[in-house]
Amino acid sequence: MAKTNDLLDPKNDYVFFRLFSEEPELLIDLINAVRADQPPITEITLLDARLTPERIQGKRLVLDLRGIDEQGRRYNIEIQVRRFPFWASRAMMYLARLYSEQLDAGNDYQEAQPVIGIHLLDFDLFKEEPGDQDNALWRFDTYDHQHSRSLGHIMELNIVELRKADRLGQLPERLSAWIAYFEHWNEDDVMNNLAHPPIQKARAKLRAMSADEQERYWAESRARALSDEVTMLNAARREGRDEGDKQARHQTALAMLQGGQLDVATIARYAGISESEVEELTDGRAKH
Repeated sequence: MAKTNDLLDPKNDYVFFRLFSEEPELLIDLINAVRADQPPITEITLLDARLTPERIQGKRLVLDLRGIDEQGRRYNIEIQVRRFPFWASRAMMYLARLYSEQLDAGNDYQEAQPVIGIHLLDFDLFKEEPGDQDNALWRFDTYDHQHSRSLGHIMELNIVELRKADRLGQLPERLSAWIAYFEHWNEDDVMNNLAHPPIQKARAKLRAMSADEQERYWAESRARALSDEVTMLNAARREGRDEGDKQARHQTALAMLQGGQLDVATIARYAGISESEVEELTDGRAKH
């Protein structure tokens, strides 16, 4: 399988942001591919498409795309390459914020337009329930399926599990082409067989970005910032586990001390702590 190894990864959120903010017609095609059963949009105006060094390197900031279509509906589009706790809560919070911003701008409730989230995930979000592995496309909205009643589709969240969708196949041609672009961008034999014109334009844009030293710098900076965040979170989890283990070992030593029949060395050996720690625990008990 021929690969082009020097291309930037379009799933890097900086690359994703640059690609679709500078080529809005590609973003329109992607939105319409995900929502193929809905009337297509023909125009999108992006909100806050500026990139600053602080925004790129910020570990807590999300490089999402926000836009308004010709009907006034608002969109939040983003890509995520790693799963993290409370992802769903954060996704819904972003949609709620996108909706509430319309009211903050002086509109009344009647004028507020629907908000639509499109999240591309490079991991399997749903995998615990029967049937989860047979579906990679999800849509959640304000609809009561038991009684077939809707609150007006005020909020809608579309999720595409890219890896699962790629494994399952059998999707509409245009959406399949976009999934192949994100999952096989560096495989020439796959990309050369994608005839969908927007994909070839996105491929050309990716090549141009990959050949630009400044673009590579910012893409790699973004990847490092996110990698650093993962490292710090993992270190914090390990520290928390270590602290929990330490407390458990101390509790074991204290229980052995209460028996009053074992020496310091024996307690230290069985509790898995140092003799000095046992002595400190002994002193602590004496003070109390």
